[in-house]
Amino acid sequence: MKDIFKRSFVIIAAATLIISAYFVCGVLFIAGAQYNAINTENLKETVRSMGNFASASLFTDENAAEAWVASIRDSEAASVYRITLIRRNGDVVYDSHAGRAEMENHLDRPEFQDAIMSGMGSARRLSATLGSEYIYVALGIADSNGNVAGILRISHQVPTFSSRIIALTFPFLIFGILLIVGACAVIYLFSRRLSLSIESSLDAELEAKTHELKARTDEAESESQRLETILNSMFEGLIALDSNLKITLVNPRFCDLFGCKPEKDSRGMGVKDISLLEFSNSSELDEAARQVLSTNSSVWLTIKRHVSGNEQHFRVFVTPLGEGRGVVIVLGDISRLVRLEQVRKDFAANVSHELRTPIQVVKGFAETILDSPMDDKEELRRFVEIIGKNSQTMENITNDLLTLVSLEDESKPRPPAEDTAVAPLIDEAAGMAEIAARKKNVTIEVNCPADLSARLYGSFVIQALVNLLDNGIKYSDSGSRIKVKAFKDDGHLVIEVKDKGIGIPAEHMGRIFERFYRVDRARSREAGGTGLGLAIVRHIALLHSGTAEAESHAGEGSVFRLRLPL
Repeated sequence: MKDIFKRSFVIIAAATLIISAYFVCGVLFIAGAQYNAINTENLKETVRSMGNFASASLFTDENAAEAWVASIRDSEAASVYRITLIRRNGDVVYDSHAGRAEMENHLDRPEFQDAIMSGMGSARRLSATLGSEYIYVALGIADSNGNVAGILRISHQVPTFSSRIIALTFPFLIFGILLIVGACAVIYLFSRRLSLSIESSLDAELEAKTHELKARTDEAESESQRLETILNSMFEGLIALDSNLKITLVNPRFCDLFGCKPEKDSRGMGVKDISLLEFSNSSELDEAARQVLSTNSSVWLTIKRHVSGNEQHFRVFVTPLGEGRGVVIVLGDISRLVRLEQVRKDFAANVSHELRTPIQVVKGFAETILDSPMDDKEELRRFVEIIGKNSQTMENITNDLLTLVSLEDESKPRPPAEDTAVAPLIDEAAGMAEIAARKKNVTIEVNCPADLSARLYGSFVIQALVNLLDNGIKYSDSGSRIKVKAFKDDGHLVIEVKDKGIGIPAEHMGRIFERFYRVDRARSREAGGTGLGLAIVRHIALLHSGTAEAESHAGEGSVFRLRLPL
């Protein structure tokens, strides 16, 4: 309420002061103009009086001019005014305030010209010789023929503004000051009374407006936080652009997907003035946004990016915010789906390829047996053994594929892992591989502490070890040894299977755990391998949240490790 009182008082007081100042200035202007007019008339009367005693001889006879000057030197007019005698050609004969040598030709002076033309002229200007402002009045002095022989000019210095009008305006100024003081007092009382009269009604209205504004502010903040929470929790990346394709909003998921690090605004959701192309470095997104902005129609597209050597795939939906208002882009990472689709295609191709050979062999020998009389029982037996061997190969592939499917099926219920002693698991796996080892004269050595235990799926660990031992036996020379060792290492259970077999060349090491990948396909098939054993080992390690590792050099043997959390 004090603000209302102050505001009303200041406004009314300022208006009063402005009006008073305007009025004062008007009066001062009028007074100044009136003073100039009166002063000019006085000068004209004076110059006429002096002109009565002047003759044309003053401008032709220096003695006459000196005598006339001597006669007026002691007069009242000479003490008050500046007196100048000027010939018709503009030369100065006499000046009461300056020597003749100092005076320039006055032919171009306006009062001189007016006096020549009409007999009298006046002007107001700055004196070139004295440097002060003067009022000039010039009177033409005629000769006996009535022609102007010269000019008698008198001038008077224009007083300063204060001295000129103080006498005229002093009473008015006193009155004006009193008027202003009185007006301010009246305004004060009026403003005070006005403010008090509306105080009660304004307080209630102001309080209501304040509560309403606070409620709206809280609602807006709540809605903003809600929007921010939704955007931050989205699995998809989202970015909003204005009509110039400058970013107005971006959620953290978009930045994570694209590897962008924007300079965020105060809310942490927007970025400073930057274009989509600068931010994402994607010409495909930029072109799609421009197309949507121009056509006002939504589009779907799939884009591919390479980040740090990894290929990423995104499904993108671009839609307009409104005609010419901007664009919203929603981006989902489908890289895993693309990879799974490629795995599916590769898997189908690999299965078909792996089964084609044994199927063709079985079919060919079966047709041979059916189409040709087989009198030689030994030959028939050999054909049947080949059919049996290839049938076993197909069965092994089928069993391994079913095992992989079972390991990969995360929805399949499993009993929980149990705290299990490791040594019995290794002994059981070694026992299962013992028959194959004896056939090839390979010795299996086990080194495992009796008290070593971990939380494991025992049957799966046994299967992984059997696969590793089976590979070691197949690719080791007769009379060699395979060592199985288990120990603790930095919170992990490590089980090593080390052989002295043919080893694996370095260029194959990155792919040996892939399905159906073989270093030597011919030898692998001859040994009865399916190409899925190491893939199963890897999935068993993943089932335990662990890893499968390998070290090998061609011709020097290999070391395979299961590293499982204890």
